[in-house]
Amino acid sequence: MINYVNGQIAELNPALAVIECNGVGYGLFISLNTYSQIQGKTIAKLFTESVYIRDDNPKHFGFADTEERELFRKLISVSGVGGNSAMLMLSSLTAPEIAGAINTANVAMLKSVKGIGEKTAQRIVVDLKGKMGKHEGGISQILTTSYNKNRDEALMALVTLGFQKLAAEKAIEKAIKQQGVSTDNVEQLIKSALKNM
Repeated sequence: MINYVNGQIAELNPALAVIECNGVGYGLFISLNTYSQIQGKTIAKLFTESVYIRDDNPKHFGFADTEERELFRKLISVSGVGGNSAMLMLSSLTAPEIAGAINTANVAMLKSVKGIGEKTAQRIVVDLKGKMGKHEGGISQILTTSYNKNRDEALMALVTLGFQKLAAEKAIEKAIKQQGVSTDNVEQLIKSALKNM
């Protein structure tokens, strides 16, 4: 089992990081929270977790800190919540929001995440309520890059998460034009687009 990788950031977008260690590039799916913490750096240390869909097909996830990884592990322990769903939750809501929603049985907030239905949200609450502990974190970094770059990064992240490109483009445009979401913050743009999918 690999506990973490520490090396040069060879590739980075809001949903995927490639960390090069001793000539090997490790591709890790990441959340927006992790992206915001390592963006702009050349070296990163990501704590890892592998989820096996089949014995021969693991998906590898990376986290900027062990607290986020622990929350991810708790989420995937719930029947019906896979690695992709847990990562979508960590990208759509902050760790304190997820913990708060679970501890207060706020099913509506959990359901606001794409792919989480009412039954799954209820199961998450039943299985994890009182077990959340203290989860720090949240997305606070404001990005000041150009409109097109941020829009393209948001689109790439949604496509990497498995959404069709055309649907993702429409969701982003709706967030910008109809809902007035600023393009200065990639994380907020992706969050808003996810709610439109």
